[in-house]
Amino acid sequence: MIVLAKKKVQDDSKVFIGKKKSMNYVLASMVVLNDNKPVRLLARGRSISKAVDVAEIIKNNFTKGATYGDVVINTEEITNKDGTKSNVSSMEIEILPPK
Repeated sequence: MIVLAKKKVQDDSKVFIGKKKSMNYVLASMVVLNDNKPVRLLARGRSISKAVDVAEIIKNNFTKGATYGDVVINTEEITNKDGTKSNVSSMEIEILPPK
């Protein structure tokens, strides 16, 4: 009997913003936008300001005519290692390719 494992479908249009330099995320986003697909920048906590910077760099310097799509702001509840719960802000910025 052969059992096939289900593969998780990864969404290439999402870029998770973290601790790397901003230009790394700009280049990753440009790869998606060059395929004429919208890109979503996802950030939590202190990375939110970097996500806004990345979005502005893309929109103003690299892809003239790109526009913002949905901007979603949330608060996520995370359980820490010691069992306490913390609220963490999160933001999702959609950038639509130029027409």
